[in-house]
Amino acid sequence: MSWFANKVVVITGASSGIGAWMAQELSRQGAIVILIARSEERLHQTAALMQGKHEWMVTDVTSTEQVFEAVHQIILTYDKIDILINNAGFGVFENFIEADIDTMEQMMDVNYMGTVRFTKAVMPYMLEANSGHIVNIASLAGKIGTAKSSGYCASKHAVLGFTNSLRQELKGSGIFITAVNPGPIDTPFFDLADPTGNYSGKMKSYMLRPEQVGKAVFRAIIKRKMEVNLPVLFGWAAKFITVFPWFSNKFIYKFLNNK
Repeated sequence: MSWFANKVVVITGASSGIGAWMAQELSRQGAIVILIARSEERLHQTAALMQGKHEWMVTDVTSTEQVFEAVHQIILTYDKIDILINNAGFGVFENFIEADIDTMEQMMDVNYMGTVRFTKAVMPYMLEANSGHIVNIASLAGKIGTAKSSGYCASKHAVLGFTNSLRQELKGSGIFITAVNPGPIDTPFFDLADPTGNYSGKMKSYMLRPEQVGKAVFRAIIKRKMEVNLPVLFGWAAKFITVFPWFSNKFIYKFLNNK
């Protein structure tokens, strides 16, 4: 029997990319999966491929009211939430001088505050149960700042700061929290982030597949890891750059700034 059998798993941003892959795979493994996203059409398409017990809920993570109502309905139906995977997010790659302030605000609202809202709504029930696992899909962009990504990087830095602080508060509570920091992933994310295809083309050989990230998330949950960086080499590079920030500016500037 799968480790995830009969676990109630809530996944935001579940209508495409790694969210959709994780939802389908967890359903296959016997979990009860709740898919959360804004697009009813895409949710329906993803849910149509599910093998096990599941449901989908059209929910905008930028609406506190919708988020709390969705969690309330899940608790009424299943009486628990075992795992929350905060995966909803988007990015737009632009030079800061040309970037639209509203777009930068939207990235912070979806990527960071969407994570905050769902965590805030779910955590009281996990605390009452003295168990649960929260996975926040951040990014290596939350560790390494790059050109044309000021808004996106800032939102993912915020997710990591929130995750690391919350981990300290939850110590001894029975709730575990994990940050997953992938590099670029071959998903529809780049349809909006990089409509020209320039960055995607340059980084194609380095891009992760959705199933690589999804499997890493599952391992992190089972093993209760605090943080996962993907690919591993990029993770070590991020640590090195944190200690020696001059290195990125002097030696690997061109590689980091391929957008």
